Amino acid sequence: MNDQKKTNASIYADAVEVLPGGVSRNTIFHKPFPHYVAGAQGCIVTDIDGVERVDFANNMASLIHGHAYPPIVEAVIEQLRKGTAYTLATEIEVRYAQHLTSRTPSFEKIRFVNSGTEAVMSMIKTARAFTGKPKIARAEGSYNGSYDYVEVSQVSSPDNWGDLDKPNRNPLAYGTPQGVLDDVIIYPFNDVDRTIRLLDETADDIACVLVDPIPHRVGLFEATDDFIEAIYAWTRKHKTLMVFDEVITYRTNYGGAQQNYRVKPDITALGKMIGGGFPVGAFAGRSDVMKVMDPNESPLRLPHSGTFSANPITMTAGYAAMQDFDQEAVLKLNELTATAVAQVKEAIRGADVPMSISGSGSMFRLHPRTTTPTSYRKAYQGKKEKAVMMKILDHLFYKENIIMVNTGTTMFSTAITQKEVDQLSQGILNALKANRDELIEVQDDPHG
Repeated sequence: MNDQKKTNASIYADAVEVLPGGVSRNTIFHKPFPHYVAGAQGCIVTDIDGVERVDFANNMASLIHGHAYPPIVEAVIEQLRKGTAYTLATEIEVRYAQHLTSRTPSFEKIRFVNSGTEAVMSMIKTARAFTGKPKIARAEGSYNGSYDYVEVSQVSSPDNWGDLDKPNRNPLAYGTPQGVLDDVIIYPFNDVDRTIRLLDETADDIACVLVDPIPHRVGLFEATDDFIEAIYAWTRKHKTLMVFDEVITYRTNYGGAQQNYRVKPDITALGKMIGGGFPVGAFAGRSDVMKVMDPNESPLRLPHSGTFSANPITMTAGYAAMQDFDQEAVLKLNELTATAVAQVKEAIRGADVPMSISGSGSMFRLHPRTTTPTSYRKAYQGKKEKAVMMKILDHLFYKENIIMVNTGTTMFSTAITQKEVDQLSQGILNALKANRDELIEVQDDPHG
């Protein structure tokens, strides 16, 4: 880079020469160019051009206390001086494991990894090692990370999703092996009868039924009690496992979204906020299931390691973050989010547009339709809907200085106050008014 003033545009010009599309992750790509961070504090992110924005995305739900949270910064600096990773164990991984297992009754044993994707992948491999079965079942449209098996039918559309009684198994990435598709059963989220019928077809081969209790990409609505209990009963009957993806949803209660249900998962995958702003993943569950990784066992059914798993920087940051995200903090953040939802609903009424809200705990999502969807297929957005939602998000980003997740979702942090909530609801009102005609028009052809 030369001595000229750096701008978002000039940095992107360099980026496209060395990074595919100029980015390292597609989710931050923003036409005509991504915006580069100069610094961030609390809930405010300042880009290289000096524009300050309120952050309601929080790095896709991973920053529960916002940016540069002082207790995390101080704890990490202290650990940094002692080293970042060793070929030895650390006490902090034990203390943090004690903390997390104390929060959630189903967490009898826990293993740390380096991402939510890795947590889900390892959880599935654990289920296979424990049951000796090859197949998994997952919800149509759900995002469970970047792993071949959990990418199947992640973005199914009206063109390829098939009959609801037998959803198609669609690959996400070109080149996905047919064997991967054959080992995945796709079920419609919250549809008890159809799901049980689909599971029954290959009951003897299913290692686990994977459930995200509040799946973001499906529509960010909660799994019903009936659905969770039906899955649990089916897995008991067929000697398989019910496993949860709580990479995002763990924030909704002190003990995670599973706290809302009478029955508990056999294994749970975690990530995002439990790293305190650093890359992290974990999976926790029944002692007898997790024992497949125990190096004292012979034969060892699942050898499991990772160079940076449970590294002391992440463990230190995560422990500091979760200690401060105690019961009181969880309830306070959920209450503030509920206030925001009420204000946004008022904004929708004020703009007189077809828009609805789903969500739980400290997160909510906007849907460009009058009635809140209750299934993936009802929540699915066609090209016209996606286009108008992008215009709304662009308006918020460029004119209201508000950052949201690119699905129209907010993930609150404890750094957000009523002041930012007021800015959010007013900004959404302005964005909806600016796009009112297109929102009304798209209702006539939602999947166009």
